[in-house]
Amino acid sequence: MQNPIVAENFLLESDAAQELYHGYAAGAPIIDYHCHLPPEQIASDHRFTNLTDIWLRGDHYKWRAMRANGIAEEGITGSATDRQKHHNWAATLPYTMRNPLYHWSHLELDRYFGVDSLLGPENADAVYEHCSELLQGPDFSVRSLVDRMNVKVICTTDDPTDSLEHHRRIQDEPFSCRILPGFRPDKSILIAAEGYNEYIELLAEASDREIGSYDDLLEALQQRMDYFHGMGCRISDHGLNELFDVSYTDGEVRTIFAGRRAGRTVNLEEAQKFQTALLVDLCRAYHRLGWTQQFHLGALRNNNQRILRQLGADAGVDSIGDFSQARGLARLLNTLDNSDQLTKTVVYNLNPADNEVIATMVGNFNDGSVAGKMQYGSAWWFLDQLDGMEKQMNVLSNMGLLSRFVGMLTDSRSFLSFPRHEYFRRLLCNMFGQDIERGLLPDDRKFIGTIIEDICYNNAKNYFNFPA
Repeated sequence: MQNPIVAENFLLESDAAQELYHGYAAGAPIIDYHCHLPPEQIASDHRFTNLTDIWLRGDHYKWRAMRANGIAEEGITGSATDRQKHHNWAATLPYTMRNPLYHWSHLELDRYFGVDSLLGPENADAVYEHCSELLQGPDFSVRSLVDRMNVKVICTTDDPTDSLEHHRRIQDEPFSCRILPGFRPDKSILIAAEGYNEYIELLAEASDREIGSYDDLLEALQQRMDYFHGMGCRISDHGLNELFDVSYTDGEVRTIFAGRRAGRTVNLEEAQKFQTALLVDLCRAYHRLGWTQQFHLGALRNNNQRILRQLGADAGVDSIGDFSQARGLARLLNTLDNSDQLTKTVVYNLNPADNEVIATMVGNFNDGSVAGKMQYGSAWWFLDQLDGMEKQMNVLSNMGLLSRFVGMLTDSRSFLSFPRHEYFRRLLCNMFGQDIERGLLPDDRKFIGTIIEDICYNNAKNYFNFPA
């Protein structure tokens, strides 16, 4: 069956939208400033053995859909052969209509492998064999796949204890795309988590110092930040349920940390105070380094304990949480702004009920020092689909400046995920095109085209100050 999803003007519903996309958006390079791609595979220029290896292994979006379609776990993540797992996905994909996986999957098949037909049970074998054969060729290594999508910068997500050895290898053997680390210190913040003291021992080893006090912890984290900075890191990230509107004293925080290191249990109030205090100290350090800080807020993770025990985290059993976000975020940003230590900030929400909350909150703290200093981040996770992206851009348009938006990211573990940028760009151009056609915007396609180019690439390039 002919596939309309890979057509030239997919999602472009007007002449203006088509001109904006093909003339200004399609050719813009990609800056993927937040993802979970494994640096080891980039360093080794990894090759995947078959289509399942690159497309299904580790993709909890697809796992979740297959479970919903009645596929047993054995045929998703279990002992079934790779070919059978592909067949299970091919049998599921036609039933994902109106789920973003339907669009993404067909874009991925076409943009990387030239498969322009709809995938289903009837052509599952042919597609599997065609793609798996291509993956053995010289143009389908990891670095070649990145090159193919015109990606210029990728920021990975790295724990402070990481040696960054794979990043160093990439720097020793550079290619067309800059691969930079991102600093993700959540495990140092979540003091009530099981295994916290064991993690602090790993941090102590990585920073080559003992960590017995809160001041020791700050020194260790600063040492790791300095190391990451020397490796090109200019961005931090926090994936937290929520931020807290709680008061604390320095003495309380030091007592809480010392007690935890001594093996005592931390209660909810103490954990909230500690998180709030350590975040403030970390954010002050980001400001000194000139980094951008990111906050991903609102995920309720690992809801299915059976799957967690069987597969571990990131297995497709996370969901949107209904946490309170406004007061805690206001407290953090205001604390930093009051001391002139608020660095550039991107805030993402997972609950769409918080769209206007986050968009208006970040707007409170722009100070004129940088265009778009405070960013309402792109639609994230369950929201990075047609409806969610449009809502995020509409809210940003109504309550901020869409023209200063730093645009899309993949937040993905897959090297086939870069067509999500294309998807975003088509929706962006369609929105502007619709407004032109309706007379809501002037038909100045050259000027609007420059705004499109900025959102797709230039804004991110100018905002993040990645090292040359």
